[in-house]
Amino acid sequence: MKSINHLTAVVTGGTTRIGLAVSERLRAGGWRVLTSSHRADAGADIVADLAETTGAARLYAEALRLLGGQPPDLVVNNAGLFAQDPVDAATAARIEAVNYTAAEKLTILAAGRESGRGAVVNILDSRALAGEGGGAYLESKRKLVEFTHRAAALFADTLRVNGVAPGPVLAPVGFREKAGFTPLGRPTPEAVAESVAFLAEAEHTTGCIIPVDGGEMAVSAPMRF
Repeated sequence: MKSINHLTAVVTGGTTRIGLAVSERLRAGGWRVLTSSHRADAGADIVADLAETTGAARLYAEALRLLGGQPPDLVVNNAGLFAQDPVDAATAARIEAVNYTAAEKLTILAAGRESGRGAVVNILDSRALAGEGGGAYLESKRKLVEFTHRAAALFADTLRVNGVAPGPVLAPVGFREKAGFTPLGRPTPEAVAESVAFLAEAEHTTGCIIPVDGGEMAVSAPMRF
């Protein structure tokens, strides 16, 4: 494994909320981090709209250029779209493109490295992991849960593929919303980032999905004694 000070990462959607927390946590650990956003004014290192057919390929090509032709050691597929159901067909297609298709493409591109073993961490959703709910958003996340497991086996020679499945994270300051009970309280973006950082460096862990939901899944599961 490379020295921690020479490890590189790409974090999609890396300038806000969970993506920002992941980027900051990795940088604090000595990683060189490139962030991406679909917005030109977001301050990201790479601007790419992952809803576009060629968006993921252009993002990865730009990352390679910025890294001097070397593939990133880590890709964090964090960028995501959410819309309250019901949604029209165009919105559902855009959600699928960003939340699943782009993550799949970036994982496949990352697996094509010629040497060493890289890592991918997919940001999922605890409800999708538990098989709860429906609609375009959760369906896209369920597909990414399934792909995470498949990719871990398929690309084991060149890539470790894991996931983190947050529950609803704490709302931003000043934003009020109804929240259900969780034993440990709702997670912060920083709590999610800690699990991402762990999986980024867990050299013998692949196909693993860590729920970061404050125990919400435990409360909703049937009690067994």
